Amino acid sequence: MSLLEERLARDEGLLVALVAREAIKEHYEIEEFARLVGRESLTCREWARRGRIRADKKLSGRGAHARWVVSHDELLRYRKEGLLPVNRITDLMA
Repeated sequence: MSLLEERLARDEGLLVALVAREAIKEHYEIEEFARLVGRESLTCREWARRGRIRADKKLSGRGAHARWVVSHDELLRYRKEGLLPVNRITDLMA
C-alpha cells in the first residue's frame, strides 16, 4: 500500500470516528447540549430551569431524579436564534 493510500485509510477512520461521536440524536442530556454550544452544564441547567431554552425533565435510569434533556430541534433553534426572551414573572419567583 502506498503512503497516500495509508494516509487516506487513516483519515477515513478518523472521519468515521468523528461522525460517530457527533451523531445527531433526538435528545441531548444537558451536559451534551452544553458541550455542543460551548457553555458550562450548570449554565445550561439554569437556562432550562428559567425557560431560556426549551427543555424537558425525563426520568433517568439512575434513580428517582429527573434530568434535563434538550431536543435536537431546540439545539438548532438555539444555534440560529439564541436564548428565548426572559420570562420576568418566572425570574421574580426564583
